[in-house]
Amino acid sequence: MNYSETIAWLFAQLPMYQRVGQSAYKADLAATIHLADYLNNPENSFKNVHVAGTNGKGSTSHMLASVFQEAGYKTGLYTSPHLKDFRERIKINGEMIPKKNVSEFVEKHKSFFENNQISFFEMAVGLAFDYFRNEKVDIAIIEVGMGGRLDSTNIISPEVSVITNIGLDHVQFLGNTLEKVAVEKGGIIKSGIPVVIGETLPETKPVFEKIASERVAAITFAETFDAADYTSDLKGIYQKKNIKTVLATLEILQSKDWNISEENIKSGLMNTIKNTGLLGRWQILNESPKVICDTGHNKDGLQLVLEQLKSESYKNLHIVLGVVNDKDLASVLPLFPKNATYYFCKPRIPRGLDASLLLSQARGFELVGEDYISVKEAYNAAVKAASINDLVFVGGSTFVVAEVV
Repeated sequence: MNYSETIAWLFAQLPMYQRVGQSAYKADLAATIHLADYLNNPENSFKNVHVAGTNGKGSTSHMLASVFQEAGYKTGLYTSPHLKDFRERIKINGEMIPKKNVSEFVEKHKSFFENNQISFFEMAVGLAFDYFRNEKVDIAIIEVGMGGRLDSTNIISPEVSVITNIGLDHVQFLGNTLEKVAVEKGGIIKSGIPVVIGETLPETKPVFEKIASERVAAITFAETFDAADYTSDLKGIYQKKNIKTVLATLEILQSKDWNISEENIKSGLMNTIKNTGLLGRWQILNESPKVICDTGHNKDGLQLVLEQLKSESYKNLHIVLGVVNDKDLASVLPLFPKNATYYFCKPRIPRGLDASLLLSQARGFELVGEDYISVKEAYNAAVKAASINDLVFVGGSTFVVAEVV
């Protein structure tokens, strides 16, 4: 199979949570462990950092990777989901995995995948770990897909575990209380391996302390770190919290004899986009009119993004908004400003919520606008309607942003 055929097979052969939802979720690691054994356990061949959290884990992972690159290490990076190209998930020193590596891996192991009902996410993790082993990376930053305890990435033994924060998201899988979600995320805490907690809440801090104590894992709370002298090319006031998490993590890694200087840290933070190719975090797509997109999509993430939006200057605000069909609209729609014109749309995936249904729900929260047949139509309408002094914001879902960047 060529690359296009390989990707088509990957997306069509088996369900993927990001596209179809609950039917793609597996509640154990048995298949992942079986796959890892079949591949001769590539996860044991490279050093790594494991990053979980409700929000900020993608930005934190990219910042850490950028710092390691600045320090001269051959750095693997595994993240999800992708925006434009599947290969965005698997990078070394900011370069996506070559197409031929993807095709050859799938072709070689396709019968095993089919015979053992290996999921899309499990295949992607296996591909990443196999690639990092073959390329002999010095270290890999591994972002959790969802949760932690039962996530396919949770077969690694990291240098340090990182949990950015806890919020209510994917409650049908992770639990409907902050304590339950913390237990799932805390599942990446390993025996004797230090863990960094980016943000705590009264409900979550005791959970992490209990798990860390039981597993004799030294725990560090990043909230106590001073990030005043550090800035990143990832914009948005919420990145300050992620920077604190990065600093706390790097301090532990430095104590483990990773050769990372203060200059490496500052340069890595300031060149995260350049070094890693990260897209969609408070990304400015146009200046006149100003167009900004952000992949924040759950209640906690959207609160931070919309707070950032208040700091922008504009005459009129236009919001291109689309969501997936399992989104708790009653918790997120009240966050959006009423003094904006809305362009409701459906992201081009099976899980996308019909724009007409989103419009109907939004009216109940006094959000005024029209529905459009696609993200592209909504985006074009917003840009066309906006004057030079207006602001267009695109968001609500990673998949909406993916169709615009």
